[in-house]
Amino acid sequence: MWDFVAALGLVFAIEGILFAAVPHLAKEALRSASETPPETMRLIGIGSAVVGVLLVWFVRG
Repeated sequence: MWDFVAALGLVFAIEGILFAAVPHLAKEALRSASETPPETMRLIGIGSAVVGVLLVWFVRG
């Protein structure tokens, strides 16, 4: 459970750095995401989740 909390903290840190360092690119990425069809977003989300689980499985194996 603590690994999950640490990973969540890293996500917040990385996103915070992105928004602080290049806010104009972050806004453009959010605008682009809002215009992406839900089906495409769902596939991207599933793909990202699978890659993330495989990566953690490989590293922590």
